[in-house]
Amino acid sequence: MDIKKIKPTKIVCVGLNYIDHARELNMPIPDEPVIFLKPTSSIIYNEDYIILPKQSKRVDYEVELAFVVKEKCKDVSKDEADNYILGYTILNDVTARDLQQKDGQWTRAKSFDTFCPIGPIIKKDINPMNLKIECRVNGVVKQSSNTKNMIFDVYELLEFVSSIMTLYPGDIISTGTPPGVGKLNKGDVVECYIENIGILRNYVL
Repeated sequence: MDIKKIKPTKIVCVGLNYIDHARELNMPIPDEPVIFLKPTSSIIYNEDYIILPKQSKRVDYEVELAFVVKEKCKDVSKDEADNYILGYTILNDVTARDLQQKDGQWTRAKSFDTFCPIGPIIKKDINPMNLKIECRVNGVVKQSSNTKNMIFDVYELLEFVSSIMTLYPGDIISTGTPPGVGKLNKGDVVECYIENIGILRNYVL
């Protein structure tokens, strides 16, 4: 399914949702998901360019499994969640880490144009609970985990987010990143891989 055909009204992202990432940061396991928004203006696609903003000295990659909402919904139970998922894709939650730390909240750091690569396709018939997930920079593996290490699975996340806000067709929920996040530099090639979905490749300018 062509990712470019969806028109999300919002991108909802989840912070600290991998057990191994929480351990890496020596942080406690959250009791409920921590969510934030990225603007739709930050979206780019496979083979597009990530532009490093002049305001930041430290821009990081974050490979994530994302899913696309199929139809308008509110207060969906996790048992019914699969009926409202159009399919799964890869999202790179590009982040200006220095600005995130400076601001104390995440909006500016996550919202620059080109900071939301997604793709390469939307895939439906896969098991989101057990997928290998990796990020490679210039061919070197930087992040490697499995979606089974998520603290809150995709169905729990849809239940949680839809209890707060109405979701519309094409809306994107991204499920958090595994350990190993790091800096992107001009000239880098960043490849986000998720088993049974493919590779999302972008270039850094």
